[in-house]
Amino acid sequence: MKRRQFIKLVGGAAAAWPLSASAQRPKPIPRIGVLWHAGNEQEEAIYLGALRQGFSEIGYVEGEDFVLENRFASEQYERYAPLAAELVASKVDVLVAVTTMAARAAKQATTTIPVVFVVVADPVGEKFVNSLARSGGNMTGVGTLPIDVSRKCLALFKEAVPRLTQVSLLMNPTYASIRSYVEEYRAAAGSLGLTVREVQASKPDDIQAAIAAITKDGLVVAPDNMLWNERKRIAELALSRRLPSMSWNSDMTDAGLLMSYGEDFKVQFRRVATYVDKILKGAKPADLPVELPARYEFVINTNTARMLGLNIPPSVLARTDRVIE
Repeated sequence: MKRRQFIKLVGGAAAAWPLSASAQRPKPIPRIGVLWHAGNEQEEAIYLGALRQGFSEIGYVEGEDFVLENRFASEQYERYAPLAAELVASKVDVLVAVTTMAARAAKQATTTIPVVFVVVADPVGEKFVNSLARSGGNMTGVGTLPIDVSRKCLALFKEAVPRLTQVSLLMNPTYASIRSYVEEYRAAAGSLGLTVREVQASKPDDIQAAIAAITKDGLVVAPDNMLWNERKRIAELALSRRLPSMSWNSDMTDAGLLMSYGEDFKVQFRRVATYVDKILKGAKPADLPVELPARYEFVINTNTARMLGLNIPPSVLARTDRVIE
């Protein structure tokens, strides 16, 4: 081979090396930051499992197609902001904010990283989005139930337990939207011939004393992350006091409360994966509408009813979406 041809061949090969190396370099795996309200993966197992299921259903393999960067606020409101800032500083590709408090922290932490929220009751009122149809910013996601289902909750409760004349509303006074819920429950109760008594618990240690103060009322558990996390304890205490109980979340009925009416939050967490997928494929949060629950779920725990000595009317059982036996 002539010297000139050899130099040309070697030079061409050398020029190709960077292109070849670039072509073989693997793409970085998308990192999804998730800001949770509870303390660890075990406490969030139901919804973390639903989120992972959502990714699996659309063909994603964890560790290959995405990585979850989980952060847990442990029900401490002051932890949301620093944890959101930590995820933003680590440059996650998408930030998932679980609950209104997490979404508030995400909004403060970034205006550029896409944010997908879930379990947020009033995203427009909170100014996370301009409208449900088009967010107009870097936030979108799955909204939760409007507060006006309170009348339906109490109507079902009264029909299932006709002797009720008063309900005690177990509430966390520090919860973001609690006053709106209380007002709705009071208005709904009046039209049903019920009175509402507030019973407050701002931390887990308050729950036992709060329920012990209830005598012959029915117990209604107001929406709150901390109360959800303490659902088994609440169910056990209500049963020990022989209190019929109603909640907004079927996980609480699974844990032993008598009945619940509300959306299936596991469905919402599966839907979050679809939003993340669209964003990773180039969609902008500003163009993605906020999704609201398509249906509500009415669940009764007949095992709890038997232990309370209650005979649930057949007309009520016929309308359930699910019966726990």
